[in-house]
Amino acid sequence: MMADRSFDDDYEFALCLTHDVDRPYKTFQAPYYAAAERDPSHLRSLVTDERPYWQFEELMALEDDLDVRSAWYFLNEKRLWEQSPREWLEPRNWMLYTGRYDIMDPEIVDVVRALDDGGWEVGLHGSYDSYDDRERLGYEKRVLENVLGDTVRGGRQHYLNTKLPETWEHHREIGLRYDASYGSSDSYGFDGQYDVLRPFDDEFVVFPLTVMETTLFSQTPSVDAAWRECRRLLEEAADNGAIMTALWHPRYLNEDEFPGYRTIYRRMIEKAKALGGWVGPPAECYERLAAATP
Repeated sequence: MMADRSFDDDYEFALCLTHDVDRPYKTFQAPYYAAAERDPSHLRSLVTDERPYWQFEELMALEDDLDVRSAWYFLNEKRLWEQSPREWLEPRNWMLYTGRYDIMDPEIVDVVRALDDGGWEVGLHGSYDSYDDRERLGYEKRVLENVLGDTVRGGRQHYLNTKLPETWEHHREIGLRYDASYGSSDSYGFDGQYDVLRPFDDEFVVFPLTVMETTLFSQTPSVDAAWRECRRLLEEAADNGAIMTALWHPRYLNEDEFPGYRTIYRRMIEKAKALGGWVGPPAECYERLAAATP
């Protein structure tokens, strides 16, 4: 079926690939996930040398094999001891603020620079409370840019937290060109929104989130069913000349604990290309949009 309109003169639609880098290391949160998912295998790597959530090289190799690039959004979360002592008693805060990585850790710095050197986009994953804290968000952007040695052009808020339009105003004022936070962790799909948003009628752009892997898998009964839904979204994107945005957290590429997630990701990219879609990171999509604007 031919698209009603095209993404641009060369492609029928666009698939923007994004990864939120939340937990590259498995820490003491593993027992929580093991209990929640009734799967004790989550605990095995805590007592071995395995690093099942460290998926940078594997995911880069997968995308390199498919000749695509993506965006990686890095988090600089506050630590628990930066909160008031009263907050230390909240179990949820232990999940939010502990067991995270340090953006200045040499191993993380090496990964950030390797991604940039390889043509991937490095972006900002605004910390949990930064959606309404311009000073904190600006600080996180500056730190990441110092690590990267280049300008950060966009990103996404942790947990998709937003206060609109204030969050977008913060993003624009600290120099970001786009935001990719607009969406839901409870549902997937276009909901009639096939294009980017321009909330201020200027150069600042919002990429709505079309599908997140955890939502897709939680709302479908099998890997085959998840693929059928993913394929349906791609076909809808092609039919409408849409800009589709997908979020795959790197740790879910670990097939031992999350079977099917890697397979669906690869098939999504292959199918998008077969349907005549452009595939890449939002920053590059942003540049294509800007170049096409009269």
